[in-house]
Amino acid sequence: MDLGGLGAHWWWLLGAALLGILEIFAPGVFLVWLAAAAAATGIVVALLPLGLPIQLVLFSMLAAVAVIGGRRYYEHKASLADDLHINDPVARLIGQEFEVVTEIRGGQGRVRIGDSVWTARGADTPAGARVRVTGVKGNCLDVVPVPALPPADGGA
Repeated sequence: MDLGGLGAHWWWLLGAALLGILEIFAPGVFLVWLAAAAAATGIVVALLPLGLPIQLVLFSMLAAVAVIGGRRYYEHKASLADDLHINDPVARLIGQEFEVVTEIRGGQGRVRIGDSVWTARGADTPAGARVRVTGVKGNCLDVVPVPALPPADGGA
């Protein structure tokens, strides 16, 4: 097919460029994925002599794959953005439970986090008890005691 003196592949590539430009003015409309499908179709048409119906079917299939892939990409990207503390590992301690290694008395004690020991502030808690981190100030954790679970046999 030779429209206007240009090969069909150039029309597909021109369409891809136009869709790419439209994506700039209407972001989030998935036009970039349609542009990718049009560009891929243009490349295939440049390599293989395909009739217009087959070109349209190829574009439709590539567009469907590109849009589905694009949606998955955005969903994955959004799930990473949901982790607000991704660059703040200390803030990620909030809500986690750790063991008290030096009893918390008078509001001060120490808890074990992995292979290190952190200063903790909170209510009096004996060594060996579990505490939950409620906040972090510098390298000091604010903690609250976690109630001990009853024995599995019900204490009998």
